[in-house]
Amino acid sequence: MYREPHGRGPRPGPVGTWGRRIWTFARTSPLGALGGVFLVGMVLMAVFADAIATHDPVVQDIPNRLTPPGVKFYLGTDTFGRDVFSRIVHGARVSLFVGLVSAALGTSIGTFIGIASAYVGGKVDLVVQRLVDAMMAFPTLVLALIIVAAFGASLTNVVIAVVIALMPQAVRLSRSNALTIKQETYVLAAQAMGAGSLRTMLRHILPNSLAPVLVLATEYLAEAVLAEATLSFLGLGVPPPHPSWGRMLQEGAHQFLEVAPWLTIFPGLALTLAIFSFALFGDALRDALDPRLSVRGFRRQARPTPIEYET
Repeated sequence: MYREPHGRGPRPGPVGTWGRRIWTFARTSPLGALGGVFLVGMVLMAVFADAIATHDPVVQDIPNRLTPPGVKFYLGTDTFGRDVFSRIVHGARVSLFVGLVSAALGTSIGTFIGIASAYVGGKVDLVVQRLVDAMMAFPTLVLALIIVAAFGASLTNVVIAVVIALMPQAVRLSRSNALTIKQETYVLAAQAMGAGSLRTMLRHILPNSLAPVLVLATEYLAEAVLAEATLSFLGLGVPPPHPSWGRMLQEGAHQFLEVAPWLTIFPGLALTLAIFSFALFGDALRDALDPRLSVRGFRRQARPTPIEYET
């Protein structure tokens, strides 16, 4: 008869298991956990922006223009008297929307194209990879700038431009993983049992390629936020008067850097913290999902539970 060993309670459920994993992640990667905490705070700030903001971010208040930070305006006002704090809070919505949507679409589309290219092979793979090489010849920001300049400045066009600019990296990464995975025994067995190409790619190749794709997605978030801020700084991002961190930097640095430095410091600080947090969290997630770093990651081998028997 099975008997629980002394000093051990019941096995933890799913909530307890994830809690221990998060604690292990925070203990082994404190900087990554700090970046994750800041990102969660950024998401909450974007979701509850209407409740957090103290003023309307687009309403002009000319008598209070260029007011320094104080009790009424926490981070001061801009050239039109708009509250900088409220515009930063609402600007987080734009940055997160572009980052999350671009990362999700870029990694999803790029991963599927890369897996399909590696699985089909032949001339299809050759043509796809030559197109990817041509797209990767352009720097990410330059390619996004060309696309937005061709189609016009809008939030939708910014997302499309960032997705197209970031997608080739996902294609190349997923293809390299799929080339190795499709030679595994379980994939060959599935093909021998009559599994179709789509089922083989979705059920056997894709799940085993998710770890590096997730790490790439976190890097995409930082690149997408930076790309959106750069396009807005150049006047090709979100059209005014909607708040955007990049446009706020452009407005503050154009004429009022010496007179009202808070117009540049606070949006730049928000953008820097966001990108830095994405980078820290992405590096920590890469270490956690790397099977070669089993001590630090989620994929640690479970220790055998001692079992005592009695007659």
